[in-house]
Amino acid sequence: MELVCLDLEGVLIPEIWIAAARETGLDELKLTTRDIRDYSELMNRRIDILNREGIGLRDIQNVIASLDPLEGAREFSAELRSRCPMVLLSDTFDQFAAPLMRKLDYPTLFCNTLTVDDEGRITGCRLRQGDGKRRAVEGFQSMGFRVFAAGDSYNDVSMLQAADASMLFRAPRTIRDEFPRIPAGDDYRELRAQITDFLGVRPESGFDW
Repeated sequence: MELVCLDLEGVLIPEIWIAAARETGLDELKLTTRDIRDYSELMNRRIDILNREGIGLRDIQNVIASLDPLEGAREFSAELRSRCPMVLLSDTFDQFAAPLMRKLDYPTLFCNTLTVDDEGRITGCRLRQGDGKRRAVEGFQSMGFRVFAAGDSYNDVSMLQAADASMLFRAPRTIRDEFPRIPAGDDYRELRAQITDFLGVRPESGFDW
């Protein structure tokens, strides 16, 4: 049995924090897990910036509500789910994801949770578990799944290395150069081809994107 695990931001939807940086004019918020390896360090930095500037959860949610999935993402996701199980493994948060999950027709998503005070200020975050993407892949493998994984950032690398097959999708050159053994691609056509090869399915079988 095969299963596909995808990162969310940068693979199916825009980077939420880059959109927030653009909306608020705070270039400090442009840093993502493409730039900083330690996710806890990155989130603590983001929360400090938001609280310093008086930006609350509702402000970020308003930015998210204006976003759409990446071009072709909805169609790609729907086609993939019609062929095999797909799970999104993301370091985003329940409070962020809902509007975009609706626009993707509600795929299965495992993500984290923000802690928010009574005034709507983001005070911290609760992770599913440390290195949760890798552990999820290993958990699926322990249940007998062969796993294909795709992601674009440093926090995806351990997931990609644990999977039976994987792809760096639209990853920056720095990450590609650091992990040259992981195949890389830049569009859904290339990702479809990698997944089709992983599934071992030929066009005559009906698995035809």
